[in-house]
Amino acid sequence: MKKRVLSLLLCGLMTAALLAGCGSKEAPASDAPTETDAETEAPAEDNEDAGTPEAEDAGESDMAYVQGKGTLVVGITDFEPMDYKDENGEWIGFDADMAKAFGESLGVDVEFIEIDWDNKVLELDSKTIDCVWNGMTLTSEVTSAMECSKAYCNNAQIVIVPADKADQYQDTDSLADLNFAVEAGSAGEAEVTALGLSCTPVKAQSDALLEVKSGTSDAAVIDSLMAAAMVGEGTGYADLTYTVQLNSEEYGVGFRKGSDLAAALNDFFVASYGDGSMAACAETYNVQAALIEQ
Repeated sequence: MKKRVLSLLLCGLMTAALLAGCGSKEAPASDAPTETDAETEAPAEDNEDAGTPEAEDAGESDMAYVQGKGTLVVGITDFEPMDYKDENGEWIGFDADMAKAFGESLGVDVEFIEIDWDNKVLELDSKTIDCVWNGMTLTSEVTSAMECSKAYCNNAQIVIVPADKADQYQDTDSLADLNFAVEAGSAGEAEVTALGLSCTPVKAQSDALLEVKSGTSDAAVIDSLMAAAMVGEGTGYADLTYTVQLNSEEYGVGFRKGSDLAAALNDFFVASYGDGSMAACAETYNVQAALIEQ
């Protein structure tokens, strides 16, 4: 640009000198822009973003984006009783059913995608998914990276051990020598790390249970709601049990930072809690005691 301006300036000086030397000869007037003028009328930087996805999305709300494509893509992991597959391979669970109802209220279909929990923010920001709805603990890290709904369920991180060893692990001091299996990027991993305990990150909380069952890890830390559904007598993990509660926490749903879908979901929660449909859904999956009034 600097070279172009300098070139135009030199041309102008040369023309002025030439006209002065010609005296009575006047240069013919012309209204037609020269090729150089046309090039300088619209600076290149004004059009750099034209046609890019960023330019197309500018000013478009997240709700308009989702409704425009007709699908709300929900990022989840296999986490009973919140999100898991039935015998037909369909995603069900308290979170899954509530997500379907929310999608219906928006007039869109709902698609579930299993994600690597440790990459949930990247998946969200890249628009691979539109929200994270999977018993997600509202930690400061989560709320700073996402636009989150209000809390809708209480939860806790609890220790899982073999049932025949449970009496040995009844407080945090007794856990010092154990190696824990934890879901990577989870609240469980954060609690174990904060206590300075040894841990092995795995892809999902269900994998953490498998680690303990197989003896690969001494113990696991998972969500209390998952433990109530999957651990103990009458479950697939009858030989495991839970002992120490490490914290108390709340679940929320995460959207892209600044998304207007979070406020829409809050309104949906208020309406579904008020008409009893949220409680009815919770009772289906035995999580009604964990519900937070909306």
